[in-house]
Amino acid sequence: QVQLVESGGGLVQAGGSLRLSCKASGRTFSMYYMDWFRQAPGKEREFVAGITWTGGTPYYADSVKGRFSISRDKAKNTVYFEMNSLKPEDTAIYYCNAGRTIRTLRTGGESWGQGTQVTVSS
Repeated sequence: QVQLVESGGGLVQAGGSLRLSCKASGRTFSMYYMDWFRQAPGKEREFVAGITWTGGTPYYADSVKGRFSISRDKAKNTVYFEMNSLKPEDTAIYYCNAGRTIRTLRTGGESWGQGTQVTVSS
């Protein structure tokens, strides 16, 4: 099992930036990817971005392409999520996720973090 701990959420004005981090521990050698999902009030959880652990290939939802950037530091077992040009509709709880197969990258893998709140004011 992989344990995930997110950090970096908070309150920011529209147009601002935030950087989220997610540190993995445990059976990290089994990870094929790490990614981020978000869930806004009254909405379903949705895929936002992901990155393969070995090759570092990024994947993004269309709604965040060009604004958000995902990266990883293998030595620190940490994935970073740089969010720029934030909009009020980006307000949500952001969850870190890790999985063992590419097939679940956009649907969610076996391990989830506890979530971190991101609030964008207009």
